[in-house]
Amino acid sequence: MTHGMHTDTHPPYLDGGRDWRDSAARYALLPLRVFLGVTFIYAGLDKLTDSAFLKDSGSGSVGDMMRAVRDSAAIPQMVDMALESPVGFGYAIAFGELAVGIGTLIGLLARLAALGGALISLSLWLTVSWASDPYYYGNDLPYLMAWLPLVLAGAPMFSVDAAIRARRRQRLGGYR
Repeated sequence: MTHGMHTDTHPPYLDGGRDWRDSAARYALLPLRVFLGVTFIYAGLDKLTDSAFLKDSGSGSVGDMMRAVRDSAAIPQMVDMALESPVGFGYAIAFGELAVGIGTLIGLLARLAALGGALISLSLWLTVSWASDPYYYGNDLPYLMAWLPLVLAGAPMFSVDAAIRARRRQRLGGYR
């Protein structure tokens, strides 16, 4: 008796909406990934090309910045570690931001890159922007929160990771 009748629970005219929502969900993290990737690449390059930043002391130096935030940091010991070699710390942060930004933007080891970005943001929140009052005036906490979806999801679209997975799946004959 039901031969030829449509028995699906969703009317056919709603399928297009589901396709659109599925596509939007697949691409939802792409703008965040591009923003964080470009921003961290820029931040790393900005530090590496700023002769004042990569100094032990002086206006705009990483050393003076660390000394200025030391007593207001949540974990002053982290600042003390940075102050053992401010220039080395400045280079480490700059190259770390560059690696995180490139990995995030191209989607190479995307979860690891996002974890690196989250850890950089967490360390900056606990030191540099900890004294922001109210807390939402500091920018490092929102960056930390922005990294978390990418830590969880990686870069499933338009990424080196996705291309590697597709190639591996192809080699295995569609399994995996």
